[in-house]
Amino acid sequence: MKKTGLLFLLISAFTFAQQSVLEQKISSIIKDKNATVGISVLGFENGFKYSKNADKKLPMQSVFKFHIAATVLDYVDKGKLSLDQKVILDKNNLLENTWSPLREKYPNGGVEIPLSEVLEYTVAKSDNNGCDILLKLLGGTQTVQRFMDSKGLKDFQIKYNEAEMHKDWNNQYKNYSTASSATEVLKKFYDGKLLSKKSTDYLMKVMFSTSTGKNKLIEQFPENTPVARKTGASGKNNAGLTGAENEIGIVTLPNGKHYALAVFVSNSTETDVVNCKMISDISKSVWDYFNK
Repeated sequence: MKKTGLLFLLISAFTFAQQSVLEQKISSIIKDKNATVGISVLGFENGFKYSKNADKKLPMQSVFKFHIAATVLDYVDKGKLSLDQKVILDKNNLLENTWSPLREKYPNGGVEIPLSEVLEYTVAKSDNNGCDILLKLLGGTQTVQRFMDSKGLKDFQIKYNEAEMHKDWNNQYKNYSTASSATEVLKKFYDGKLLSKKSTDYLMKVMFSTSTGKNKLIEQFPENTPVARKTGASGKNNAGLTGAENEIGIVTLPNGKHYALAVFVSNSTETDVVNCKMISDISKSVWDYFNK
């Protein structure tokens, strides 16, 4: 056997062994947990792929705000919307009893703010009112669906806005994605296949500033690790069931390379702490794999 062939076999065996270690770590994390956990990892430069339950259609919750923001920016790219245009905030779009840092900042409404501020609150702070304002500007969830369909994204569906999900617990299950679909759309986004370079850079910057879910994907990373991410969470219903505890993100490694990670925890009777710890530990295991 030639040396190059032997070297290839050795590298392949080493890679397989590393992947086996990653599989063992992740399996031990989710073992005995009363939850469905969908996981997808996609290495951007080396094409590495890992999946577990990655083809299951699981509720996105606020993860879908990435897809909504991308659709808004597609409209900006096409000249249908402008980040500078003014949006009026009032009692009709600053609903009570929902997560809304935007409402906390402007409790009385009666103000005009730029569309960019609404988008930034929606993505970086996961504002529910901001989300529905964006969807209204787009003409509804069907606009987001059409945009994602046009980009060849599979296993993604959006039907209901935040207000509608709040009215009926079961509506969240109609807004679904697979974990593999989530990493696929992040790769398309990173590669500039969703938006213009200007809009890609802008949304990436917004995602870098995400302040929610610090106890999930980034919890065990070195400080100031660049991660463009979007969180999602349903909370628990009266029966103690968590519909979704999620996060997706693009991680920049110390060597400058990247990978996408999506973790969807669904239909869990575990505590919120356990659900988030699963995401944190899975994320750390993937980080360790890429940094060997």
